[in-house]
Amino acid sequence: MSFHAELPRSLVSGLPRLIGQRVKLCGFVASIRDQKRMRFIVLRDPSGTVQLVHSKDDGGLSATLDDLTLESAVKVTGVVAAAPSVKLGGLEIALDGVEISGLAQSPLPIAEGSGLEKWIDHRQVSLRYPAQQLVFEVQTTLEQAMRTFWQDHGFREIHSPKLMGTFSESGAEVFSVKYFGTTAYLAQSPQFYKQMAVAGGLERVFEIGPAFRAEPSFTARHETEFTSIDMEVGWIDDHHDLMALEERWLVHAISAVAEAHGDDIRRLFGVEVVPPTLPFPKVTFEEARDLLRKLGHVLPKDDDLDSDGERLLAEYMAGETKHEFLFLTDYPASGRAFYHMRQEDRPHLTKGFDLLWHGLEVTTGAQREHRHERLLAQAAERGYELEALADYLDFFRFGCPPHGGMGIGLARLLMRLLSTASIREVTLLSRTPKRLRP
Repeated sequence: MSFHAELPRSLVSGLPRLIGQRVKLCGFVASIRDQKRMRFIVLRDPSGTVQLVHSKDDGGLSATLDDLTLESAVKVTGVVAAAPSVKLGGLEIALDGVEISGLAQSPLPIAEGSGLEKWIDHRQVSLRYPAQQLVFEVQTTLEQAMRTFWQDHGFREIHSPKLMGTFSESGAEVFSVKYFGTTAYLAQSPQFYKQMAVAGGLERVFEIGPAFRAEPSFTARHETEFTSIDMEVGWIDDHHDLMALEERWLVHAISAVAEAHGDDIRRLFGVEVVPPTLPFPKVTFEEARDLLRKLGHVLPKDDDLDSDGERLLAEYMAGETKHEFLFLTDYPASGRAFYHMRQEDRPHLTKGFDLLWHGLEVTTGAQREHRHERLLAQAAERGYELEALADYLDFFRFGCPPHGGMGIGLARLLMRLLSTASIREVTLLSRTPKRLRP
């Protein structure tokens, strides 16, 4: 074996510019094919795959390669050669050095056709497949584009605590933990603290961070721990300002993904990423309920849509508007958080909205009630213990601008971008009521 550690690492994607040169590559063994006199190995790194060739006349190298197993981590050296007949990029590497850095046990616990649960059980292997690599490339581009938009529009980033002294949404869906002789709660959202930031004069804030929901849901769109994207904006007129902001933000982010990864998404997921047009269509909750009745679907609750209703409504509206997105606005107050602002002329309705993408709720947002006395009244109306909400209510005692915001599920955006069947296909490690490992 003749392995030269001083040789700088090259990536597969850069090999077309290095034909005739000796290179070092690092990656995983994707396949091994033995013939009588030759051995062919496919190496995979984050940028692509390449064929390695080795003549078995090289006894020293053969001894090392005889021990090689699929998915072993290796360093290799060799000369890049043009090979038009090779499907993997029209080139190959003539091996002259191999170092097995991490030998994989055989047989492997999964293959590309294994079920999703087995993929999650053995995430250190399933993450290596090209489609899964692309998920996190897309996620990175998506977040970078979001941050660019926020920076261009005067937002500041915050990092709020995830241990709280009270619940931030509903006490029925909260995880409690021991905390030095008392009880703390894992944050269901950064809601209270992003509002505090606006009350503190930051005016426009965002956060990307974990959120926790103790919700016993076993659907393909729910996780007990997920990454929440949150925005809060001061000095708005109403919730329509927030919807206008979100749709421009989404067009910017989806356009960045389409430009950077459109070809790869089409090849690996069979999806054409097309940036949406502005404005997004909107229907009120009352209009949605009436439309669903005409479509033969009666909502099980008077103040919210069920998942079937969201899907049916989205399908109908997509046919009418030719648009993938749909805003649902003006929800009944009985089905929304106590801090959502009520409409002046119709106090039974809120200035709130949801955003559906192909029938999946990806956003909940609203203008918040910023007036202290009204917040007290709305909390008391729900029967909440005001003492437990004292810290939150204090945020509004010393002057606060009219404001509102939204929460967006990162994995749900990715799920729709890549048209996957489950949120777990676009999540690094799933957390559900029945899964706490690995």
